[in-house]
Amino acid sequence: MSNFLRNHRLSRRTVLRGIGTCVALPLLDIMGPPTFGGTSTLLAGESNDNVSTGPVRFAFFYVPNGMHMPDWNQSGKQLLSTPILKPLEKHLKSVNVYSGLALEGAEAGGDGPGDHARSVAAFLTGTRPKKTDGKAIRNGVSIDQVMAQHFGSVSRLPSLELGTEPSAPAGRCDSGYSCVYTSNLSWRTETSPVAKEIDPQAVFDRMFGSAMTKTDRDMLAQQNQRRRSILDMVADETRQLQYQLGHVDRQKLDEYLYSIHELEKRLQRVEALDQAEPDVPDFPRPAGTPRKFEEHVSLLLDMMVLAFQADVTRVSTFLLSNAGSNRSYRNIGITDGHHDLSHHGNDPSKQEQISKINHFHMTLFARFVDRLAEIKENESTMLDNSIILYGSGIADGNRHNHYDLPIMTIGSGGNSIVTGQHFKLPKRTPLTNLYLTMLEVGGVKLDSFSDSNGLIPRLLVRS
Repeated sequence: MSNFLRNHRLSRRTVLRGIGTCVALPLLDIMGPPTFGGTSTLLAGESNDNVSTGPVRFAFFYVPNGMHMPDWNQSGKQLLSTPILKPLEKHLKSVNVYSGLALEGAEAGGDGPGDHARSVAAFLTGTRPKKTDGKAIRNGVSIDQVMAQHFGSVSRLPSLELGTEPSAPAGRCDSGYSCVYTSNLSWRTETSPVAKEIDPQAVFDRMFGSAMTKTDRDMLAQQNQRRRSILDMVADETRQLQYQLGHVDRQKLDEYLYSIHELEKRLQRVEALDQAEPDVPDFPRPAGTPRKFEEHVSLLLDMMVLAFQADVTRVSTFLLSNAGSNRSYRNIGITDGHHDLSHHGNDPSKQEQISKINHFHMTLFARFVDRLAEIKENESTMLDNSIILYGSGIADGNRHNHYDLPIMTIGSGGNSIVTGQHFKLPKRTPLTNLYLTMLEVGGVKLDSFSDSNGLIPRLLVRS
């Protein structure tokens, strides 16, 4: 790294480099946009309103098996803290809940059963996947990949796909649908899903590693054996940079580097615990991932926060569990499988357990939201400069209905959308209308996306 300051500005693409290491920097005050003749140079995904605050980030979270809808539903325009949304209570002013959205691509359309596979495959594409358990898979391009193609070139990774269970390359999973559909949320092309990463250590290496020679790899292996921090490898360049930063920027950089260091220590603790504890017998742990579900999710979401903070990427997806997951949640006192409970047959006891699982998932998500809200970006926060979508392609798991879906967003995208409201939309409004509106916020001008039939105009601030 050299020439940190150029006309008293620091490039947003500046990184700290070491052997096999590339640590991107968070948004600093010194990274204001360069001006030429009084005109700001904007990066993709930014607008004149948010240049001074930060780029807009987008994330999409999918939860399996639907919701206990009575504990999700809103009534009037004023947003309520329902039992499932309660973990987000302090952030309700940043939340929108949408009623009336539908995912037609998850409907059978003459293909018979397979709602779980279709709901995941169609969730971000809006497309009904071709029913096959062979190689002739076909779906649509997902919204996250449209975004990645548009402004992925300004970040190190166009997109980041995360999840807790492996993506399957083949196999029969749901009533004649390929396991490719049940385990992949993101699709680069109609026939090419983007496999998610489930190993936190691999995500960390992908975010902060760089191209290495064989000598570099050998040296890095020796350093890893000695448990050297990745920050040790960029210490010289860090010191050079700190000398040239103001007090506020030094504090931001220190907090960011501390977060990386804490994440490293957590990864090491998890590895040590995993070596000492036996596998959970009813849910085999994929190699390289934490045994405890909540720790697994927490580590991955912290990776996403760092990726956004360092502008490693501006687009991410998170598949909490693969379609039809039958995971049990003994940590919250639930021993029956999630999918089995979702077919509750109106049994109050099973419905109560489903709601408890939904609340637990939201608690994990709320911790991620808390972290975004804590990170300051000039006069706003990273949460303010994001639009995070959370929901499922199934409403009631017992009915397998794909209308009146449980969908919410949090964050205003740099004051681009109205927040803190319940948007009661016309029945069977395509979910893709919301995606088209999010594309508009990101500066992607399309007439339509998949089966969309228009924007949600009252969601946009300028309207």
